[in-house]
Amino acid sequence: MTPDELVAAMPFAAGLRIHLETAGPDETVAVLPWSDAHTTVGGLLHGGALMALADTAGAVCAFLGLPPGARTATTQSGTHLLRAVSGSAVRATARPVHAGRTQIVVQTDLTDDRGRLVARTTQTQAVIPA
Repeated sequence: MTPDELVAAMPFAAGLRIHLETAGPDETVAVLPWSDAHTTVGGLLHGGALMALADTAGAVCAFLGLPPGARTATTQSGTHLLRAVSGSAVRATARPVHAGRTQIVVQTDLTDDRGRLVARTTQTQAVIPA
């Protein structure tokens, strides 16, 4: 699947206008463009939008590392929100920490347009055999 096809297969991510710059089992990079529609009071990017970006990048990274025919689903996710974002797109870089027979653990770092760390997410993806 192409990066565009991967996002199209996830309607929620597509609705947020998440774009995959690269997609692979060793690293996936996704971008959430700035939108006032994703903000809280005061014009700060909503934490839920950041978590959705991280989950999308992590899920794609895990999916691309699956055995043929297998599927994946997030079973655990923890995010440390480190910096507020205002007026900036956010880039998520997801890399596997562990890829086993029954689960894949992915760490995703989110950075703003200036390259500053905004959040870090660690998630566990179940490996669901075909």
